[in-house]
Amino acid sequence: MTRKEFRYRGYTLEELKKMPMDEFINLLPSRQRRSLKRGLPESHKKVLEKVKKARKMRESGKKVIIRTHCRDLIILPEMVGLTFAVHNGKEFHLVEIKPEMIGHYLGEFSPTRKKVEHGDPGIGATRSSMYVPIK
Repeated sequence: MTRKEFRYRGYTLEELKKMPMDEFINLLPSRQRRSLKRGLPESHKKVLEKVKKARKMRESGKKVIIRTHCRDLIILPEMVGLTFAVHNGKEFHLVEIKPEMIGHYLGEFSPTRKKVEHGDPGIGATRSSMYVPIK
């Protein structure tokens, strides 16, 4: 069974990487397109510089993890293949960027809440348990 080639709005990953940024921005959904057209904040520019350094280091054979608090950074084609440690408010979650993530925000892949799992109530947990005989 052959794996289907990835395409984003009709373009392959290689075409997206070669595409000028202005042309790529026009392919994105409206919210992402609007925020990128307004320009990148300083924190996003720093992360993109780290991405360029990580690409060079990766070509030399080193594995690089980029730590960031920028949850609102839009995933761009040049980030594909890199590993990010995205902060969720308490700890850093490792997120490996895949082509299907292009156009989404980094924070979508690092959940800030986890499922609540309550334990069993013990003796003294409620007022009624005072009258339960101990086994």
